Amino acid sequence: MKKLAQLLNEMQTAGVIQNYALFGATAQMRYTEPVATLDADVLVAVPSPDRLDALGGIYEFCAAKGYRPEGEAIPVGAWPVQFVPVFNALTVEAVERADTTSYEGVPFRVVRAEHLAVIALDVGRPKDLTRILALLESGSVSREEIASLAQRHGLANAWKRFEARFLDG
Repeated sequence: MKKLAQLLNEMQTAGVIQNYALFGATAQMRYTEPVATLDADVLVAVPSPDRLDALGGIYEFCAAKGYRPEGEAIPVGAWPVQFVPVFNALTVEAVERADTTSYEGVPFRVVRAEHLAVIALDVGRPKDLTRILALLESGSVSREEIASLAQRHGLANAWKRFEARFLDG
């Protein structure tokens, strides 16, 4: 993870990306018990998101550093990394409000627990719904925090359905 943190910070300094934050299962491990995952997911804000190849600059930068794509990911150290451009107001906010932590002395941005939960709610796959339950169980986020963020991003009904199905029954 240290190599990934260094690479992301270098990309940001070089202007290849404007900002970034680790999200998905690898970010969840900051808040809950470890979970099985095969890759690291990174949300990125890129300078020209409307380009057809929004991730082109990232792939070029990584290639120049010796990191070559394998399938959908770019291996960085022990982790295959999937870069995901921010894709809606929720993910933009998640990156902007991410916490900066330190990994072996290297600054590293990680999506906050409430944003992880609401992104998972928005995506809605079974493994995402499980992520919400794990975040709630760990005490990393409250139902009220999720409800407020879901409301702001047009997901209030999805949250009410989740609560009825998993929390109020």
